[in-house]
Amino acid sequence: MDTDRGSDRGRDRDAEGRARSGRPRDGLGRPLAYGAEGVARQPEGVVRTPGEAVREAQRLLDAGMPFHAHEVFEDAWKARPEGERELWQGLAQLAVGLTHAARGNATGGARLLLRGAGRIEGYVRDGYGDGETYGVDVAGLVAWARELAARVGAAGGAGAVDAVAEAPRLRGLGG
Repeated sequence: MDTDRGSDRGRDRDAEGRARSGRPRDGLGRPLAYGAEGVARQPEGVVRTPGEAVREAQRLLDAGMPFHAHEVFEDAWKARPEGERELWQGLAQLAVGLTHAARGNATGGARLLLRGAGRIEGYVRDGYGDGETYGVDVAGLVAWARELAARVGAAGGAGAVDAVAEAPRLRGLGG
């Protein structure tokens, strides 16, 4: 990424001039000091098939990188038809909810997990688009998100969860 740290506000900018931090990130997306070794970022704007997006997001979740999985889902909701937006945005919210819970932000994590669960559940219930879920286990993810939200909310910030141990199965036990 091209960055210009000498801009008028001293902020990193991408090639189009948008503010974008050039700092390396850890596996949970937290910025590290310039020059530190971080985790490679997900490239932005990658158009994947729905199956590819789900597979890549699962790989990242399994590796303890839910922030990066959220970026894959974000690309998917931007690339897929409008009628599928609820599904992909909900999946992105689940991933970022896990990110917050793994960072120790119980309140934000629980809130995003519940919001994401409601969004994907509503997508199926209300029949947005054609209701295609691309093999995503919506019922299983809703149950996972609500259970994790209750657990981290009850802990009241008593510690971060392990992102690898808590990673959901997007396609259920067989997926």
